[in-house]
Amino acid sequence: MTATTPNTPTIVLVGHGMVGQRFLEALAERGATERARIVVLCEEPRPAYDRVQLTSYFAGRTPDDLSLVEDGFMDRHGIELHLDDPAVSVDRAARTVTARSGRTFTYDSLVLATGSYPFVPPVPGKDAEGCFVYRTIEDLLAIEEYAKTSRTGVVVGGGLLGLEAAGALKGLGLDTHIVEFAPRLMPVQVDEGGGAALLRTIEGMGLSVHTGVGTQAITADGGTVTGMSLSDGSALATDLVVFSAGVRPRDQLARDMGLEVGERGGIVVDEQCRTSDPGVFAIGECALASDGRVYGLVAPGYEMAKTVADVLVGEEGAFTGADLSTKLKLLGVDVASFGDAHGTADGCLDVVYADSRSGVYKRLVIGRGGELLGGVLVGDADSYGMLRPLTGSVPPVPPEQLVLPAGAGAPVALGPSALPDDAVICSCHNVTKGEICAHTSLPEVKKCTKAGTGCGSCVKVIGQLLPQAADQGLCGCFSYTRSELYEIVRTLRLTSYAQLLDSHGREAARGGEGCEVCKPTVGSILASLGNGYILDGEQGALQDTNDHFLANLQRNGSYSVVPRIPGGEITPDKLIVIGEVARDFGLYTKITGGQRIDLFGARVDQLPAIWTRLVDAGFESGHAYGKALRTVKSCVGQTWCRYGVQDSVKMAIDLELRYRGLRAPHKLKSAVSGCARECAEAQSKDFGVIATASGWNLYVGGNGGATPRHADLLAQDLSDAELVRLIDRFLMFYVRTADRLERTSTWLERLEGGLDHLRDVVVHDSLGLCAELEALMAEHVAGYHDEWAATLDDPDRLRRFVSFVNAPEAPDPSVRFIPERDQIKPDLTILTLGPTMGPSLEGTLTR
Repeated sequence: MTATTPNTPTIVLVGHGMVGQRFLEALAERGATERARIVVLCEEPRPAYDRVQLTSYFAGRTPDDLSLVEDGFMDRHGIELHLDDPAVSVDRAARTVTARSGRTFTYDSLVLATGSYPFVPPVPGKDAEGCFVYRTIEDLLAIEEYAKTSRTGVVVGGGLLGLEAAGALKGLGLDTHIVEFAPRLMPVQVDEGGGAALLRTIEGMGLSVHTGVGTQAITADGGTVTGMSLSDGSALATDLVVFSAGVRPRDQLARDMGLEVGERGGIVVDEQCRTSDPGVFAIGECALASDGRVYGLVAPGYEMAKTVADVLVGEEGAFTGADLSTKLKLLGVDVASFGDAHGTADGCLDVVYADSRSGVYKRLVIGRGGELLGGVLVGDADSYGMLRPLTGSVPPVPPEQLVLPAGAGAPVALGPSALPDDAVICSCHNVTKGEICAHTSLPEVKKCTKAGTGCGSCVKVIGQLLPQAADQGLCGCFSYTRSELYEIVRTLRLTSYAQLLDSHGREAARGGEGCEVCKPTVGSILASLGNGYILDGEQGALQDTNDHFLANLQRNGSYSVVPRIPGGEITPDKLIVIGEVARDFGLYTKITGGQRIDLFGARVDQLPAIWTRLVDAGFESGHAYGKALRTVKSCVGQTWCRYGVQDSVKMAIDLELRYRGLRAPHKLKSAVSGCARECAEAQSKDFGVIATASGWNLYVGGNGGATPRHADLLAQDLSDAELVRLIDRFLMFYVRTADRLERTSTWLERLEGGLDHLRDVVVHDSLGLCAELEALMAEHVAGYHDEWAATLDDPDRLRRFVSFVNAPEAPDPSVRFIPERDQIKPDLTILTLGPTMGPSLEGTLTR
């Protein structure tokens, strides 16, 4: 900025949140910082930060990571930023603003960006120790500290911030409840069907949800929170309460100034965002726009900021309303709404797809002329980036094809290229497809248009619109391969997905939630490097479906339990226990091809009781649910067989107990045959062992299945110790270098140099890695723990194993069975989608 003179106009900005910072950027973009003195009075002790991503603080992001102010921005543009020094009074006649510090600033133009404040219901006890609001970084720091001595938390409010607050409390290890006065969660954004899908999914995560009830009082002992009474007469015991029941415009300063405010709050502004005083403007959540609405989203606030910047530099600007579409990920659940999401238009029709088992709900609102008016998406919002720009137009395909899942009758998905050039892709910054397509890379798009720098929901569509170059990265979040990510995690000793994403993710993905490709992949990497109990903390959110409950999900919503039976050897007493468990819990039993016994038909709430019986009898998890070692099959070997030349049973047991629980890019199977007759079928396994008169032959890279492959001979006539050492090296080299979901057979065929290179590395130590590979395996062996037993020993971990959090004793009514051959099988008649939707889905499709 040029040196100020007595004639230099002064713009004073009161408030430095997201909208305030966007206003400063808009001034800088228009050259106003070169011609005016800019003064900013900020109430908080830190510059503007991303309040939309506030909860990511609990996932490992620091306050500095959340900052929206580019390094050097204030100095470069000569902006005077006064932190922790809010405006306390304004003299409109003298055109002065007085800050809390006592400093007074004269203004030519005053811009109020005071935002909003959390609404706290006026209930008795609301000020007790242990009650918090969820609005600022300081609020989060206080909650985090108090939670260290708490066990139970209650969030008052089931809207956007309420669900984020609940996710934060759950992540802090608290038994968490959500209390929402409305009959469903997120009542503003989603309809009844979407709320039901969201409820089912959130309850399945172990949170207790209470809808249709209000908070009557906070009970306290000695001034400290002990509980909450609800309007239905029930009560909750709790140590911590977070109020997140909506916000109200912060308009007190405007009231004190004598500005006009709305009957229900908000500073009244016209289309130029001027208040009743022409020299004073209001933007963001504190403003009551000319259409009579207070906008609580960041995108309308950004549009107001640009409007005022235009007006102050003499250009035409007007704010006449904004898109209220939203796309969020709450507690890991995608939720989106756009347009007329509730179908208020006369004569509109609905297109609905619902799959209650997977928590997916999609509703499109169609006008009389076939135009798309709006919609709600819960559980799967991938199509949001396409659907929102189509709002107001007739879709190029029948609307039901826009909600059907892939493989269930839907054609190839409609691509972003089908959108018109004037379709708004980034609603936060009002950027169209045509403006995006004028650039060639995402960083360029962000720098030139700011698209993708707001909520981030448009980044995927932007990427699809840009020229596609060859990319070897794991996914849209990481430019590294899985093996490269493994080395990064191992070398830097990273312990969380958030750390890896923020330090090595693509620029557009940092600070985000990741995707369905990289989250389980990184989860597997962390687990293979011994990152503790698989479901603790952030780890739980990274796992695939089966790992969430340490059991295999079956097609009717029940689970199978597979105890480990090393080498297929089992005592009569243990066989009796399995039979008794199957009988007492009414389970279907099946001997598998891997010499184990599957117990099918367990409800999620029955799993701990079943595990208890099995663990007490000496069983442990067989890891049938994980990308890990499944079985080491064996024949009876020389102990019983007249052809056997080695003790294949003992070797199979030793190997299975050594490698049990080893997380890998893909499931692993093995076998040990006691002679060349190969009864254990070792050459069809990821690693197989065949006895010889002189020792053991080791085969690697085999698999059965749809594309069977015989394993290759890696080494022969090995001693017991040599065999184990080579398998250690082979498995850890595979874990380090394979791609996600890549079997050893595919990996070996892809490996440059193939079997010869593998032999050089793990037998001849050509890369000097063998000592390191052996050490990694030794760490795994030393750190192994049974996940079933670890769960049973911790009451907090057991809380997730219920069908319904609010009724933990109630069975899931959708899990039903019918008799067959003196056992049971799933009753699939409850599936209502019909044959075109696939027999494994449950839901409805209505128009």
